[in-house]
This record gives sequence, C-alpha cells and structure tokens, in this order.
Amino acid sequence: MPKIIAILNGKGGVGKTTTSVNLAAQFGTKHKVLLVDADIQGSASWWVGRNQNDMGFDLSQETNPQLLGHLRKIKGYDLVVVDTPPALHSEALATVVAIADYLVLPTPPAPMDLAVLVETVKKTVIPVGVPHRVLLTKVDMRSVGEALEAQNTLQQLGIPACKAFIRAYKAHERAALEGVAISEWRGKNAWEAASDYRSVANELQRDWRK
Repeated sequence: MPKIIAILNGKGGVGKTTTSVNLAAQFGTKHKVLLVDADIQGSASWWVGRNQNDMGFDLSQETNPQLLGHLRKIKGYDLVVVDTPPALHSEALATVVAIADYLVLPTPPAPMDLAVLVETVKKTVIPVGVPHRVLLTKVDMRSVGEALEAQNTLQQLGIPACKAFIRAYKAHERAALEGVAISEWRGKNAWEAASDYRSVANELQRDWRK
C-alpha cells in the first residue's frame, strides 16, 4: 500500500499547492508518486496542465470524499501526495486526514497565519493522532527572525515543525506559470528555491523512518 501524505491548512494563500507540487516532484526522483488534487479550485491540476512534459509524478483530480477514501487501495505507487481543500469543515479534507500516514501543514510565519495554523492543528490534526509537521513558507529573508520566532512558538506549543523552511522567491510563481516544478525551472533564484524543497523532502523522509 502507498504511503499517503496530505498537505493541508484551513487558510488559503499559504503555499499549499506550491508545496504539494514541489514535494511530489522531489519525492518523484526516488519513488513512484501520485499527486491527488482534492481542492475544488484545481490549482495543482491547472499548474501541471500548463506543460505536457513529465514532472516526475502522475496527477489525478478527485474531490469526491467517497472516492478519496479508497486512496489506500491504489496500486503501483509508493507515495500519494494529496493537495487538500482549504476548508477545515470539508468532508473531503476529513476523509483524507483520516487515512493519511503523515500531514504537512504549510504556513507563512506571520502571527495571523500562525494563529490559524495552530487552530487547524488543534481542531483537525491532534484529534486524529496523525504524525505531522508544520512547514514555514513564504519566508522573507529580510526578516528571518520572524520565522525563527514562529518555530520557537510552535515548539513551545508542542507542535512539531520542519527545521528547513521555504523562502519567498518570485521563482515559485514563474515555475507555476510555466507548468514546471521549481526543480526544473531555470531562472533567477531557481537553485535556491529548489534547494529549500530538497531540504524539506529529505527532512520529512528522515522523520518517516524513525
């Protein structure tokens, strides 16, 4: 059976789809990966559909909770990455969280975003007991202190967070417009942006092996 990794947050605009696509691409370098777009907005499907080249993973768009409940029965894949809808009360989200092996919760480090994230963890993640980590995204390198403070806050609350974080680069937007993962995009700050997701992917996989 494949390992199921869900990317979730109850708030939109936090880098959820960017994280889903780029982690799927990173995991796809060593594993057979399926990215499931369970968000009704279909952002991941739009991204992948802009380019017909192989991104290193397969894509399926599915928002039906009943069908999402059968993801564990899928054969031929090592990992299934699910881009979930940004709605805590979504039946699709609840279905995916219930069968997931691991949850990644992307959020910018700003206090308002972090507050929503903490609420998501308390209401949606802790009750089901699924292993998880928060991933700080859209980190402005001019104020790294904010990210470090956010990591400390999460630690004090007993919420595990990735040591690596995703820096804010225009490269992410441009890669999406061209329909490629950041690891395949060529332009300013491409290497730095891709290295962030490589670090996160490696950290998550080390965590799974514990």
